[in-house]
Amino acid sequence: MYRLMAIDMDGTLLQNDKSLLDSTRDSIKKAMDLGIKIVLTSGRPVQGIKNYLDKLGLNKEDDYVIGLNGAVICRCSDYSVVSSSAVLTGKDLKYIYTRTKELGAYVHAFTEKEDLVSELSKLSEAEEKRLNLKVKKVDFLKEINDNDEIHKVVLEEESDVLDRIMNEVPEDLKQEYSVIRTVGYMIEFMNKDCNKALGVESLAKYLGISREEIIAIGDADNDREMLQYAGLSVAMGNAEDRIKALAKFVTKSNEEDGVSYVIEKFILNPK
Repeated sequence: MYRLMAIDMDGTLLQNDKSLLDSTRDSIKKAMDLGIKIVLTSGRPVQGIKNYLDKLGLNKEDDYVIGLNGAVICRCSDYSVVSSSAVLTGKDLKYIYTRTKELGAYVHAFTEKEDLVSELSKLSEAEEKRLNLKVKKVDFLKEINDNDEIHKVVLEEESDVLDRIMNEVPEDLKQEYSVIRTVGYMIEFMNKDCNKALGVESLAKYLGISREEIIAIGDADNDREMLQYAGLSVAMGNAEDRIKALAKFVTKSNEEDGVSYVIEKFILNPK
């Protein structure tokens, strides 16, 4: 029997326009009523998940959310941090910034409560809305301390520009950090040990849930480890073939409410 569902957001839970279908919300409520723990697991900072948690009714004392690709686990009732691990430091930020600033992308650094940028970009306003987090311009080299906690560093630009930049990221950075292309306009740099599986595993142990009792649903490269960890791995119909190849089951696309299809098949009416 499954007890926990770890659900990615962008490209999985949400429509392409970032909306949440009523049918998805209804299916999740039915699963919750059966005692299934629903945990949103996202690359977003927790502030960028709050609105969706409220819409889903995931705001009680025993509800949890995993943000920043597994780096932080928060209790949804007050957003207190249950666990924070595998983060970067200000020293890492300065190194990544110095090695990538000539590539032609805007650099972001996410802390627990802020989105720090070296330069405001044409995407900053949309980013503030999407993440529910104020963008703050700082001088990375002068205003950031080496031991400051940084959850991830992001290069941001239009998709076609990042196609080029991804091939130009210095090899030493790829060796030192986990470098992942996530949403179309972001390349993320994280601690090598940071991934969604780390967050899901930590929370499952905290709750006394085994990996065999976990369903994980995702569509992108930053869902890879989580899918490999879960007892039942589900790839979205809109996922790339390399992600589908990792999964035990491929559901419908995010535009076809693939999450509800999984809940119906494996939770509400399992055969």
